[in-house]
Order: sequence, then C-alpha cells, then structure tokens
Amino acid sequence: QLQLVESGGGLVQPGGSLRLSCTASGFTLAYWTIGWFRQAPGKERERVSCIQIGTHTTYYADSVKGRFTVSRDNGKNTVYLQMNSLKPEDTAVYYCARGSSGTCSAGFDSWGQGTQVTVLS
Repeated sequence: QLQLVESGGGLVQPGGSLRLSCTASGFTLAYWTIGWFRQAPGKERERVSCIQIGTHTTYYADSVKGRFTVSRDNGKNTVYLQMNSLKPEDTAVYYCARGSSGTCSAGFDSWGQGTQVTVLS
C-alpha cells in the first residue's frame, strides 16, 4: 500500500531549526519527484520545495530560499526538509507529496497526512 508519512514538526523559537522527514512505504522514493507543501490557517496551500528524480534538481519558493534545504536518503526511502532561520510566518501544516511525473512542474498525486510546524512569535 502506497503511503507517505511526515514527521519532525514541532514548536520552535524564531531563528530555530527543524528537520522534517517524509518516509515512503509501498514504493521507492528514489524513482519519484517529491514536493513539500505547507498550508497555514486561512491560506492556500503553497509549494515550498521540490526535489526531482536524480537528486540534483531542486526548487524552492522565494519565501524559503536560502533557509530551507531538501535532500534525499535513498537508503532510508526518505526525503528531508531542513528548515533553518525559522520565522513565525513559516507556521503551517507541512505535507510531502509524490509527483505524478518526473518534474516539479507537474501535479502531485499522493499525499502524506501532514506535520504541524509552529514558530512562536
């Protein structure tokens, strides 16, 4: 059964760091593009990062560039989102999703349940 599970969220002070994990079961993450998204209360879902098949091509929203880093550990079937210099506006539920094709510009067809990130203000 195909499943994505996010973990690593929590409460953090401004300027702090968190590392989110997205672990897959039922398929091999290395063969898929994986996106990270977030949704804050009352706001639309926003794609914050994406890592395409092959690891080397990554994308970031302007709001997180220079602060967030996406990476893969194929041996653990996991994609990470390292979040540094966190700001209160980063507060949201964070989701990972599997791309429906090989590029970050295509849609995403399978989603995790989300993990809450709260940056205290």
